[in-house]
Amino acid sequence: MKEYKKKILKIFIPIMLSNLISQVQMLIDRIFLGRIDVLYMSAVGNASTPIWATLSAVFSLSVGASILISQAIGEGNKEKVEEYAASLVKFNNIIPIILFLFWTFCCRFVFTLMGVGEKVMDYCVDYAVYYAPTFLVMGFGASFIVLLQTSNYTKHLATYSIIRSASNIVLDYCLIFGNWGFPELGIKGAALATTISEYIGMLFGAIVFVKSRKITTRPRFSSVMKAKIGPFLHSSRLGINTAFEDFTWQLGNLGIIRILNSINETAAGIYTIVFSFEVLIVVIVGALGNSTMTVCGEATGANDIKLFRNTVRTAYIWSAMLAAVTVVCSLIFPKQILGVFTQDSGVINNSAIYLLLISINLFGKSGNMIVGNGIRGYGDTKWMFFTQIFGTIFVVSVACLFVFGLHFGMIGVYFAVIADEIVRALINTGRFSKIKFDSAE
Repeated sequence: MKEYKKKILKIFIPIMLSNLISQVQMLIDRIFLGRIDVLYMSAVGNASTPIWATLSAVFSLSVGASILISQAIGEGNKEKVEEYAASLVKFNNIIPIILFLFWTFCCRFVFTLMGVGEKVMDYCVDYAVYYAPTFLVMGFGASFIVLLQTSNYTKHLATYSIIRSASNIVLDYCLIFGNWGFPELGIKGAALATTISEYIGMLFGAIVFVKSRKITTRPRFSSVMKAKIGPFLHSSRLGINTAFEDFTWQLGNLGIIRILNSINETAAGIYTIVFSFEVLIVVIVGALGNSTMTVCGEATGANDIKLFRNTVRTAYIWSAMLAAVTVVCSLIFPKQILGVFTQDSGVINNSAIYLLLISINLFGKSGNMIVGNGIRGYGDTKWMFFTQIFGTIFVVSVACLFVFGLHFGMIGVYFAVIADEIVRALINTGRFSKIKFDSAE
């Protein structure tokens, strides 16, 4: 196996395992809730979408630091590595604190704007309020992940996720259903279980961060104390484009949820179910995308165009193969897959076509995630932000046309989502093909 493939896999496999474990935990949340009431699924779909929009902003702001640290490693500049890492650790929890306050006190206003129905509103508010304290530890979590990733030492991410997820599953069982002497809290219990497990995971992460000598990008304590906000703001200028990109994507998703809510009260629940299956695959592709960004960042710093292009090309081939397997599974086992999330035979029978369409969507989505992370690793985060603005306007407009103009119903939403991913994948591939390094010109 070629060296660059080994480099990708070394970063990818632990991140993939970490993401999969975390996603399985989230799925179990939804499986438990879905077996109680399909309205719980609608509530989770409505509440988690805007929450994740702001949550992703925290992690996206850290992307800039990841890019600059990777490029500094490629240049062999240890002083820059220390400077950016120290500033990240010191200042990365400012925005999460603001978001904690926002979701604690302003969530009902957000859900009202989304058109959430009366039957689901209280469930959404309960979920948001009990979930909000997780933001207080997200800054540390994002910094921890960046430093492990840029150190090419990601194996602890899997352990980190196992501890968080195992805690969450046990607490879900106790707090959702009221088992083992705990109160029966329903959707409140699901959110509270997640919050508690995040704090347990933070404790483990803090121990690893302090004790492990293999985190080569970990800054010295003295550097953290002396760190100025300038390097953090510099890295954030790169990360803010990714944060806005993710936020813009989430706005598009909110628009989709709003359209689905206008169809009926269960449409968002069905979308949440099929999207939950897609996310299982997306987290694998996302891990591959993260490793692509790290290797491409190092390739940029080292001025190695061959490594840069081979990394993106190989990663996309792998992700396309995964998408093909997913489509086959959706064709052969649709009822079995959907039956994991709900026991409602009507929902299962009506959702098979949506499951297939969301699987087909993975080809375009994979292209955007892999090629997009290659472009980010190069340092061009503005491009991805602008294409996402276009994509958000495109997907919401086309969905409105299909649903309200042409009366395609729910299937029109899925057609719009697929069209958006394909169009943006083609645009981003065009940008990628034009990237050149000085040595290659």
